[in-house]
Amino acid sequence: MMLFNIGMPELILILIIALVVFGPAKLPEIGKALGRSLQEFKRATSEVTKEDANQSELKKPDETK
Repeated sequence: MMLFNIGMPELILILIIALVVFGPAKLPEIGKALGRSLQEFKRATSEVTKEDANQSELKKPDETK
């Protein structure tokens, strides 16, 4: 699955533009910051999913009767 239907030529163009705008020294820092942001977002969404699952288990009626 392609993200937003972006192909290889479009990705190369975006990287070239980013290189021109930010310069080669800033690109690794930007990549690290983006990676940390995505990691934190994934962690937060997984915590919310776990909390929702726990809440739904608590609301289930007792089926052992």
